Amino acid sequence: MTAAAPAPVEIAPAAAGEAKSLARLHAACFGSGWRAADMAAYADDPACTFLAARGARGLLGLILCRAAAGEAEILTLAVAAPARRRGVARALCGAALAALAGRGVGRVVLEVGRGNDAARDLYGGLGFRQVGRRQHYYQDGREDALLMALESLG
Repeated sequence: MTAAAPAPVEIAPAAAGEAKSLARLHAACFGSGWRAADMAAYADDPACTFLAARGARGLLGLILCRAAAGEAEILTLAVAAPARRRGVARALCGAALAALAGRGVGRVVLEVGRGNDAARDLYGGLGFRQVGRRQHYYQDGREDALLMALESLG
C-alpha cells in the first residue's frame, strides 16, 4: 500500500467568526470538543497561535498553541478523518512552529495519549521528545498522557 498524496491545503489564522465550524471539527475528532465560545476566545487571544487548514472541501484541521515567557504549549491539534494521513497535521505543525519561532518562542510542549501512535510518530518526527508522563489523564483515567517537548525551534 502506498501513502496517500499530500492534500492541497491552505494554512491561515483561525477566525472567531468560524468558531462553530472549529468546535464541530474538534468534537468530531475528540468526542467531547470545546465550545464555540471558547474557540472564538482563543482566536481573539493575542497569546495564542490558532491556525486552520482549509482545502477544496472546507475546514480540514486546526492547531491551537498558547505562548508565554518564551515557551508555548500545543493545546490541541485536530484533523478531519477524511484528511488524515495526507500531510495536513504536519503542515499545521510546521506553520505553527514557524509562527511561534517568529514570536521568540524557544521551547514547545504538549501532551499526547500514550496509545496515540500516529500523533506520537508525528511529534517525534518533528523533534519532540518525551519528558514526562501524567498517569490516568485521558479517557476518564484509562490512559496516560505523555509529556513531550521540542527544546529548540532553531
